[in-house]
Amino acid sequence: MTTSRPLTTEELLGVLARGDAQLIEGLTTMTAGAFERSGLDEETYLLIRIAALIAMDASPASYLVNLGAAVHAGVPAERLEGVLVALAPLVGSARTVTAAGNIVQAFDLH
Repeated sequence: MTTSRPLTTEELLGVLARGDAQLIEGLTTMTAGAFERSGLDEETYLLIRIAALIAMDASPASYLVNLGAAVHAGVPAERLEGVLVALAPLVGSARTVTAAGNIVQAFDLH
């Protein structure tokens, strides 16, 4: 039985840059309608998504997609910082510092 490994950040960005239709379609299908069904305002929805990424110790590429949407929606940087502060007692200082670093890396990838 063959098991596939997760894509590295560079591989994922390469796939996205090439416009891999199957991957993009899968990502779109997974998230289609989630915002509308949530009943949340756009800022809250995006902040919750970013909070989930922090809790999951997500890769910089995951932050890139969601932070891009947050910036496009006009979410202030102070609100993103507030998410880090609010989660720190729950996820711990190590994960919070890692998340902050991944956020910085995401902006560097852009």
